[in-house]
Amino acid sequence: MISAFPRLFSRQNFISGQDRTFNLIWLLTISCSLILVGLGLRDPWPADEPRFALIAKEMVDSGQWFFPMRGGELYPDKPPIFMWCIALFYALLGSVKLAFLLPSAIAGIVTVLLTYDIGRRLWSEQIGWYAGLLLLATLQFTLQAKTAQIDALVCCFITMGCYGLLRFLLLNGRWSWYFLAWCFMGLGIITKGVGFLPLLMLIPFTALRFSQQTYRSSPVRGLTWHWLLGPVVMLGCIGLWVLPMLYWVDVQQNPLFDAYRDNILFKQTVTRYADSWHHLKPFWYYLTNVIPVFWLPLCLFFPWLITPWVRAIKEGDWRITLILGWVVLLLIFFSISPGKRGVYILPALPMLALITAPYLPQIMRSKIVNGLVYSVVLLLSLALLTFGLAGLFDTTFTSKLSIKHSIEPWGFLLTMGIVGVLICAFLLMVRKYRVSLSCSWLLFIPVLWMGYSTWGYTLLNDVKTPKNVFAKMELLAPKSRPLALVNFSEQFILFSPYNVTHFGYHMPTELQVQAAWRWQKSHPNGLILLDAQTPTDCFDMTQGHPVGLAHRVNWLLLDSSARQASCPEPSIRVNVYHTAALGTH
Repeated sequence: MISAFPRLFSRQNFISGQDRTFNLIWLLTISCSLILVGLGLRDPWPADEPRFALIAKEMVDSGQWFFPMRGGELYPDKPPIFMWCIALFYALLGSVKLAFLLPSAIAGIVTVLLTYDIGRRLWSEQIGWYAGLLLLATLQFTLQAKTAQIDALVCCFITMGCYGLLRFLLLNGRWSWYFLAWCFMGLGIITKGVGFLPLLMLIPFTALRFSQQTYRSSPVRGLTWHWLLGPVVMLGCIGLWVLPMLYWVDVQQNPLFDAYRDNILFKQTVTRYADSWHHLKPFWYYLTNVIPVFWLPLCLFFPWLITPWVRAIKEGDWRITLILGWVVLLLIFFSISPGKRGVYILPALPMLALITAPYLPQIMRSKIVNGLVYSVVLLLSLALLTFGLAGLFDTTFTSKLSIKHSIEPWGFLLTMGIVGVLICAFLLMVRKYRVSLSCSWLLFIPVLWMGYSTWGYTLLNDVKTPKNVFAKMELLAPKSRPLALVNFSEQFILFSPYNVTHFGYHMPTELQVQAAWRWQKSHPNGLILLDAQTPTDCFDMTQGHPVGLAHRVNWLLLDSSARQASCPEPSIRVNVYHTAALGTH
């Protein structure tokens, strides 16, 4: 045991990546350190985190887990798998602060281990080690693993699907891996509709299967009826959620549940992809706006990867051909849709790291690559240092920024900038010892993540939550008074110490105001919280009480003295939803 201890700190093992025990222990250690640090230090932040945390908390508190509810209103935008995961951890731990980040964090760690394992099986221990480290070093991957959005979990399921297909197509030809791949695709679909994406890998496989190339590196032979069972397995997994959902919707005999079914099965899938109504971006958006920043440092290697990738394809290396073909098809798939968000292409990163790893030693021998990585770290450090100094000296620009966002992060930015500059200077000093300049990324980015996940969390938490609004409200009105929300975001329900009434998240603001006027008429003791800039003839806004700024909106509290004598009837039916105070968590 003692003799094995030095192996865990061997520089040679770190560089060579040949020791499996070393690789597993350090990948787990690094993954947990980067991803889990800061757990419990912050609350759910907009835009998506408060929504999922609220839904999960309502599941546990109400005992109704099957249909996600947002403040008593059905939430039809996503299937409930991710919310169930948060709810499970909340039920076990009793803390939303701990529970809401765990599903993404665990999914991220599992994805790293899957990438490592398939890399070592397809190539070697060294390549698996490099692939896992590359994935952790990529900004977007670690950021999403530390964020309570669905994308890290669906990325994990998609990686599982790719893992199963690669083991089947390239390693052993066992149908069990083929069926497992389809099973994970089904789970991915009922997490977020794009879980079927591993299927795209069968396109380059089929093309190669019927091409003139030598059928290398694949144990799969011939066409058998087993191929047809894959979709059956996937549909079976999807049916575990869809069939009970359809049954319970039918039993309810409620148009709201009918709308939930139609929305989640059609609008949030086919319509969202083919005819998106928000996040509209041009075809090239991912290539110009996402990949150059969020895929650092991987994207810096692309010019040096083209030649070896092309050579591998010409030589009939199916490992590169299948995986690279899949990554390209995934990017095309998401680029075709008019609706685009940077997180959509996250599932490409594990496979991209996998096909970059075999050429990493060759790439890192390039002085240009080392200089590029070093330059990025140095420029980032200098930018942080400059902003920090500008803030401390209270320049006009930073003062406006501080007022606009209600935050003064100058000490944090200055500290991170100084650390980055010192790391860059240190590496220049030790170059005679043949230390690579690209180590600047490996040294600085973990420090930046650690700083962001501790000091940064404490700076941002009050700014990212409406706690200050509710603190001022409690000075004006006791928590026993009912509260109606108009044109709100989910976190106002999550953090509210008051019993909350609202009128539908997607209801037009004008109709919400009209419904709030009628609600207050029947609840004279009731309060209404709304944006101070809301145009309305139903209330005298000058009679409202300012309760602070949250998320760049000035909020106003209205009691019955602000209610006008009359207000137009809503033009359509407005549903009223109630939820008990959730308060601190």
